[in-house]
Amino acid sequence: MAWGPTLADAFRQCALGVFQLIVELDQVLTQETREVRASGESRETLLVNWINELLYLHDIEGFLIKELTLPVFEEGLLLSRLVGEPVDPNRHRVGIIVKAATFHDLRIQELSGTWEIRLILDV
Repeated sequence: MAWGPTLADAFRQCALGVFQLIVELDQVLTQETREVRASGESRETLLVNWINELLYLHDIEGFLIKELTLPVFEEGLLLSRLVGEPVDPNRHRVGIIVKAATFHDLRIQELSGTWEIRLILDV
């Protein structure tokens, strides 16, 4: 579950939560920057596509996210700037291996001025 005062903040917190499962974020240094773009016809599709692109970057390059911003967040399109570093086996204790974000029971909703996301992961 992730939440934020804006939908973009909730997306951001969701991504950081996913990476917190992979490794403790306080172990990650801010050494390198990457950009990841995603698109989707609905909020749900955009979120799942984006999280899966982040996981793909992690799988292919071993990149861990410490911080991220969303300079472009509009209907159907998202551009994220990621700051972090590649996995260092001497410093990072890898936790849960997250395979993918899923659409199963996915919920994105605004309640009382707060955006909430429920995302189930394939681990």
